[in-house]
Formats: sequence, C-alpha cells, structure tokens
Amino acid sequence: MRDSRSDKVFYFINYSILSIAALLCLMPIVNIIAISFSDPASVMAGKVTLFPIGFNVESYSVLFNGTPIVRAFRNSVILTAFGVAFSLSCTILAAYPLSRRGFYGRRFFSMAVVFTMMFSGGLIPGFMLIKSLGLLNSYGAIWMPGLVSVYNMLIVKNYFENLPEELEEAARMDGASELLFIVKIVLPLSLPMLATIALFYGVGYWNAFMSVLIYINDTARHNLMVLVQNMVRSQSIMQSMNNVQPEDVANITPEGIKASGVVVLLAPMLAVYPFIQKYFVKGVMIGAIKG
Repeated sequence: MRDSRSDKVFYFINYSILSIAALLCLMPIVNIIAISFSDPASVMAGKVTLFPIGFNVESYSVLFNGTPIVRAFRNSVILTAFGVAFSLSCTILAAYPLSRRGFYGRRFFSMAVVFTMMFSGGLIPGFMLIKSLGLLNSYGAIWMPGLVSVYNMLIVKNYFENLPEELEEAARMDGASELLFIVKIVLPLSLPMLATIALFYGVGYWNAFMSVLIYINDTARHNLMVLVQNMVRSQSIMQSMNNVQPEDVANITPEGIKASGVVVLLAPMLAVYPFIQKYFVKGVMIGAIKG
C-alpha cells in the first residue's frame, strides 16, 4: 500500500528531527577526536571544530608513555568482561525459573524482585555490607551489588515466557533434561535478546565510576573511566605525567592529552556497538512484548 501525502510529510519531519538530533549527539565526539589529532597551536587558539588542523599524534604517544592508561584500560577490560559474564549468567538463572508457570512461589519471588527496583538499603548499609564481606578494594565490590539488574531480568523473563510451549514438550518427549533444554534450545533462540542484555551490562561496567571511587582505594586497580575523569579535572596534568621528554612538551597541550584520553575511553564501545546494533531493537522489543 502506497503512503498517503500526510504519511510522507510525517516521515519527512520525523527523519529530519532524528537526523538533527543524531548530528547534535555526534558533533561533540567528532570535536574531541579532532582536538586529539590537532597541533598544539590550533588547539590553544580554539580553531579546531570538526576537522583536525595540523595532523599530530604526539598527544597519544605521550598519553600511552606518560600515564598509566594501559593499566587502566586492562582493568576496564577485566572489570567489563568478567562482569558481563557473571551478570548475564545470573540474570539467565534468575529469569528462567520465574518464567516457568509450574515454578512454585513464582508470583511471590517475582514481586520480591520487583520490590528491589523501588526500595534499596542505601549507600551506607551497602558499603557496610561490602566491607563485612571483605570485598573492599576488589572488583567483587563492583560486581556483587549490581550482579543482576531487575530491569534486564524482566526482559529476559518475558522473552522466555513467549517461547512456544511446544518446544519444551518436544524436548521432554525426546528425554531432554532441564539443563539440556536451556542450553540447546532456549539460549540459541535467545541470542538477539542476550546480545542486547550483554550490551546493557557492558556499557554499565565500562562506565563504572562512582562505585569504583567508593569501593576501590588502590589507584592501581582504578579503571579507565576514573583515570580519564581525573585527567579531565586535573589543572596540572603535565606535571603529573611520567617519562615525558622535554622536547615532547612543545608538541602537546593539556587539552590534547585530555581529548586523547576521552577518545581511548570511547573507542571500545564505539567499535563494539555496530556489531550488536542489529540485535538491539529486535532483542528489546521481543523481550518487552508479551503475547
């Protein structure tokens, strides 16, 4: 069926607004990238907008040689990779029983889980709990409090509920156990949704900031987000850098170093997102619609 004139006008206005919004979101990122690759004089003069002026990579060279960014990057990768694996596994293990209609106490446990979305113990009791468990100064203090997101768990639960009951009946007739049914049938059919949930968890762990400041006192364990934030706030970043040769100082600026740090922070998520984006809308919508 051909679109009417009013539909075409609506689509034009809609796409125009979305395109403008997308450009407004991209411009700060493009500007930061341009600053990180521009020469110091142009950066200090404020001439850099969307394109680098006087291509220069000294900021990245000094960033990797004079700051602990490699260590912080490794910490972020460890924190994110294991965090996503733990959270995704526990989310599946929590959502699957609650999606089974024959699970005793299903309604009670579902309400108990949803209750935690509205009420929590608070920051100080949470800190005291982490301390009593001996998790301070370890990544366990970051993983444990947010091991299962109730929002993500409900998406997974609704997705599992929408799977045809005939699949389970056929698996039972073939002698499949509960674990085999999950591994061989449920999880392969849930890949789009699981990729979406993994992206949610990955972004959360990669951007972890306040929890790291609260629970991790050892600066050697700080992740990339904390390091870059400290760099952005620092008023004397050049004095705090190590292994910087005097001749390199003339080729860099504090703004260039900070911009390079932000680019390094954003690059992994920007690189991973295009590969998961195709699952994003499909996974969320299927898991959010019942029936």
